Amino acid sequence: MSKERFTGTDTYIVTEDLMMAVNAAVTLQRPLLVKGEPGTGKTMLAEEVAQSLGRPLIQWHIKSTTKAAQGLYEYDAVARLRDSQLGDEKVHDISNYIVKGKLWEAFDTDVQPVLLIDEIDKADIEFPNDLLQELDRMEFFVYETKETIKARHRPVIIITSNNEKELPDAFLRRCFFHYISFPERETMDAIIRVHFPDIKKRLLAEAMECFFELREIPGLKKRPSTSELLDWIKLLVAEDIPPEALRDKDSSKAIPKLYGALLKNEQDMHLFERLVFMSRRTGAN
Repeated sequence: MSKERFTGTDTYIVTEDLMMAVNAAVTLQRPLLVKGEPGTGKTMLAEEVAQSLGRPLIQWHIKSTTKAAQGLYEYDAVARLRDSQLGDEKVHDISNYIVKGKLWEAFDTDVQPVLLIDEIDKADIEFPNDLLQELDRMEFFVYETKETIKARHRPVIIITSNNEKELPDAFLRRCFFHYISFPERETMDAIIRVHFPDIKKRLLAEAMECFFELREIPGLKKRPSTSELLDWIKLLVAEDIPPEALRDKDSSKAIPKLYGALLKNEQDMHLFERLVFMSRRTGAN
């Protein structure tokens, strides 16, 4: 078990609650299940924990077609058949056709690694349950070679979910849970200053005001996230957009500069245009 404590890094602003959650999961030797809006830094958390603790990071990004067994290993029967037809001597050792999965990689690491299981809710509903025994016992059996693979060091496991589907109760019981709330203005201000230390105060203030006003609009299909705000500010700085341009009173320019970094579908763009137009028309009267 890692004795170091996670305290965040110079490039990742971490709340006290999140810091405590990471350290609690490490102490309990349980996976940390992290939920939150897309773009709130769930995946990045694993990278920062690995950097902070000085541990290697192993990333397993889950897709809708991913099976739990792939995290353990895969047997390449096709390659073995091909080699047998070619008379290759290595066909006599079946271990040559065992491809290690991410969980095996984590179990086989010389030092305690950080294992990220990213977006677990994308997979089939049975996926989490299929990993219960391996995550509990820190071992699994390879049927082809008749060997048991045991973890040299229990990994620090961080599992992310976007809440696309409910996770099984049996799986949830084995995790330490933390929900990353959307950053408040003070925290968001600190996050932006980490990435843009030289940003002008007025531009930051106007950008933050526009961003949080946008997030509060009722009916948005997709509210902009932290990562999208950072992209937008990067563009504002790169294009040297003046702060006053974010509050353009010209009704023909309903959408402020470079809002395509924040609004990601036409429904939200049209909704915002209508609201801005109506607001300005009301103001003119």
